[in-house]
This record gives sequence, structure tokens and C-alpha cells, in this order.
Amino acid sequence: MGENFIWSYTAAKGGISALTHALAVSLAGRVRVNSISPGWIDTDFTEYTGADAVQQPVHRVGNPMDIANMVLFLCSEKAGFITGENICIDGGMTKQMIYHGDCGWRFDVVM
Repeated sequence: MGENFIWSYTAAKGGISALTHALAVSLAGRVRVNSISPGWIDTDFTEYTGADAVQQPVHRVGNPMDIANMVLFLCSEKAGFITGENICIDGGMTKQMIYHGDCGWRFDVVM
């Protein structure tokens, strides 16, 4: 997800997606090539509450197992017909396109 003044990060994410596509076509029949674009993944397994959690369409921040499970799936025969895909694992945040606190936007939790 592109944000203000993070051009290099945004370009790198786009480059990985394009490279995935090109490699999948170039290596077709030999290997399947896919990539994963993670969103907010908390590697400390912190339990987030309030706006940080509720702003996420799935109502929580991601953890490493969310990514690991996709890697395991992609390595399995169940994913044998998937190649050239950049899979976004972000709890739906790229569909929302803004985080609490960005650009003065607030997500107020109403209980």
C-alpha cells in the first residue's frame, strides 16, 4: 500500500509483484513462482486492542502464522494450479487503504 513519501518501499513492493509474474512465465513447467506481500505482521505476538485492532477488517493485527500458513499452502499440491500470483495477506487493510493515525485520520471505537 503506497503512502506519502515512501516511494522506494512502494516501488520495491511493485517490483516484487512484477518479478513474480515474469519468473512464473519464464520458469513455467519447471517451478511455480508466487510471492506474498504481508501487511502489519506483529512478530512479538502482542495482543492489540482498540483502534489498532478494530480498524483491521478482520479485527486483529496479523502474526507470523498467518504468513507461514500461506507458505505451507503454496508449497502443497493443493496450490498446484497457482503461479504468478502476488498474495496480499493484510487482514483486508489494502481494501480500506488507511490506518488509524495516518494523515490525521482517526478510527474511533464505539462500544
